[in-house]
Amino acid sequence: MDTPAPYGHTPANCRAREILGRIGDKWSLYVIAQLSDGTKRFTALKREIDGISQRMLTVTLRGLERDGIVSRTMYPVMPPRVDYALTPLGRTLLEAVSFLTSWAEEHVEEIEATRARYDTRVEEFSALD
Repeated sequence: MDTPAPYGHTPANCRAREILGRIGDKWSLYVIAQLSDGTKRFTALKREIDGISQRMLTVTLRGLERDGIVSRTMYPVMPPRVDYALTPLGRTLLEAVSFLTSWAEEHVEEIEATRARYDTRVEEFSALD
């Protein structure tokens, strides 16, 4: 009897791809990693995530909140205060996020060197046209 491929075309796999698209994008990984040590305000996240725009942080947090990864708590004070935290579901991602960010940090120099070699090769090939 044939067993189906583990990553074949099933409705569940299509839905899983959508979720992976959300949690696997670069900003979501950074937000999840920053929230790993507790609740943070929007301004603290913006300050700690180098290169993210206010709009992109807002979009990322809304998507993660919609998926149940992040909770948003708004306090009725002036000026308004909003805190973000990982939900119990979001905390289940910490091991995987930690592994991915550690891997990237450990291999950044190797990847940059490989990119430089590739770019040189492409430029040399383009010069022949």
